[in-house]
Amino acid sequence: MTLLPPALQKTMKPLLALLLIAFIFAEHKTACAKGVVRCDTTNISADSGSRDLDEVVITATRVKQRIIDIPYPVVRINYSTYKYDRKIGSSDMLSSVPGLFLQSRYGDHDVRFSIRGFGSRSNSGVRGIRILLDDIPESEPDGQTRLEALDFNSIGKIEIVRGNASSLYTNAPGGVANFINDMNFDRSSVVQFNQFGSFGLHKNGFKAAVKSGNYRLLTTYSYVNYDGYRQHNNEYWHILNMVMETTPTPHTKLSVLGYFVDGAIKLPGSLTRAEFEQDPWQADPKSVSRDEKRISTKGRLGIRYDAIFGGNLNNEIEVTTYGTIKFFERTAQDYRIINRYGLGISVKYVNKSLVGTRHNEFSIGGDLFTQPARTEYYQNIKGTKGDQLEQLESEDIINAGFYISDNFEILKEKMFVLLTGRYDHVVYKQSEETLPSRSDERPFSAFTPKIALNYKLTPLTALYTSFGWSFDAPAVNELGSAEYEYLFNHDLSPQESQNFEAGIKGNLFRWERNFMKRLTYELTLFNIRISNEIVPYEVLGDVYYRNAAKTNRFGVEFGAQLEIIPGLKLGATYTWSHFDYLSYNALSIAADSTGTLVETNRDFSGNIVPSIPQNNVYISLSYSLHLGKQVTAYAKSSYQGISGMWVDDQNTDKTKAYNLLNGLVGIDLRFGKFNLMASGGVNNIFNEIYVGFTNTNSATKRFYEAGAPRDWYVSLNLGYSF
Repeated sequence: MTLLPPALQKTMKPLLALLLIAFIFAEHKTACAKGVVRCDTTNISADSGSRDLDEVVITATRVKQRIIDIPYPVVRINYSTYKYDRKIGSSDMLSSVPGLFLQSRYGDHDVRFSIRGFGSRSNSGVRGIRILLDDIPESEPDGQTRLEALDFNSIGKIEIVRGNASSLYTNAPGGVANFINDMNFDRSSVVQFNQFGSFGLHKNGFKAAVKSGNYRLLTTYSYVNYDGYRQHNNEYWHILNMVMETTPTPHTKLSVLGYFVDGAIKLPGSLTRAEFEQDPWQADPKSVSRDEKRISTKGRLGIRYDAIFGGNLNNEIEVTTYGTIKFFERTAQDYRIINRYGLGISVKYVNKSLVGTRHNEFSIGGDLFTQPARTEYYQNIKGTKGDQLEQLESEDIINAGFYISDNFEILKEKMFVLLTGRYDHVVYKQSEETLPSRSDERPFSAFTPKIALNYKLTPLTALYTSFGWSFDAPAVNELGSAEYEYLFNHDLSPQESQNFEAGIKGNLFRWERNFMKRLTYELTLFNIRISNEIVPYEVLGDVYYRNAAKTNRFGVEFGAQLEIIPGLKLGATYTWSHFDYLSYNALSIAADSTGTLVETNRDFSGNIVPSIPQNNVYISLSYSLHLGKQVTAYAKSSYQGISGMWVDDQNTDKTKAYNLLNGLVGIDLRFGKFNLMASGGVNNIFNEIYVGFTNTNSATKRFYEAGAPRDWYVSLNLGYSF
């Protein structure tokens, strides 16, 4: 089954995209001339659609900017858009973001974030995309991230910066995702929330928001228990989040940010095609016999000081310090106990001033994060730890970098140029303390500049383009050496890329109408040329990594939201991706039938990059009806269509396309200071069986993991405002 007809797929070429840009521009100019569309922001009401681009401020770009002023694609999702939804995994909230492809493996754990192909290779955690929680890195110093600390009952807004962000953040060639706790409350309140659903889903907890004078305090606690829809797939989590803010003076703010997470998850593993076709819900027998699982306890405490100063209040300084503690137990072939401690600091300075008669915004900042760790290896005896310590490793990762940014106004209120650049220095150290002892070290460093232009056709319509370089150092698990004398692979270099994009974003606001009143849209074309791409190869069945590929990635991202009538909104996003290997020779070493080692070299040049769909469509229709001041009814249906994906670099097999239809209804009741919100929904209404996660380049051909079947959920939240 193909997602789109071949004729339609062929139209998704650069020419059509450029024609779309020209068409939107021409239509908007015509509408402005006729007075149909509002082309200025004067006297637009606070609840108008112009807020989507004209007033929404993003912080994930290191400098607070409105979306319309940012010269690359940015999306912000507020809690109000998903408050009725199921809130278990990131895919429940983020499937509508163009250019972002999510594959959830076990709930929200080992979820794969992929933006323009970056992150698609990671079979464990997020890779290639910088994950922030309240602007503090949740990503490890080597760029890998697990998402156990995210509680979507606490998150108030989510910012997604798509595309190369290496000139601002380390390990961010694919972009940035910033999850921000909800501190924008006007009064004190307490909410007790409950969610129940298929496969033993229980999520219960509370949220307390306290506002008193110059203080704000947010505390949330959630307990999640989920049996899972596959065998050997149950999990539980305790998640505690806390944010406290105080404003000692009108222009200073001090924040304390912390969380604590404790829980465990059983891992069902991946299946072969034959096993998947026989029973997609079964677990890998080896995973069951080993009782593969992860037990996690982690916490973080951060302190942030922010001050605005100067005669015109045109200077800002922000200092953030934080510490992390992480304890993990992992069972697979062996039993590992991992202890990690991290210390970090981030500093930035921003100056806004006039250069002649032109506005200029300059910022400079730096980050330092160090994380020592110790890993103990024991024998895994059916999921229990053996008595004898077999190996003890010490590890330290030091990640230091600084960036500069300057946004200069070229044409008055029309054209801006943004220059950014970052220098990173990453050092990996590792030693074995058990005999025979060994130690090794690998440093990596690079400077990654970027230039971007933003031209405003109108105050609410902008053309943008950018070009820059990215640098992505190997992760620790990619540095393993096939040569015994080294702990690290000394032939492995960072992955580098050149990134180009161009697009248009805007807001058409028909201020005198109620029908087809608002349209917010964004269209982006991108082309990425990657060299030294880090790819896996096999030695006697074990997987190692090397630089073996040059890749070209071309794509189109489109997103729009139309308010048909007041309360009725149609949303649509579409991503078209054509990613192929320009040159790629893969090496494998295995024993033949006589026991002789045989080296095989395969040429994958011209093959399609796996785990990325060529077509990704998302359409939603929602309706919010206000029945007086006390009652709001809500309904939403959504459709997602994903085309088939190759499962390995050799392109030996391809998953089937799949189509998911979801629906939900909700009601929000207010009785004085009391608030009752109830909702319920069904996902995958037609119970389609599909591959929800591809275990890319599995040496044992275990590529397939089933996505969730039809499931239901109900939510009931009871709140009180003081």
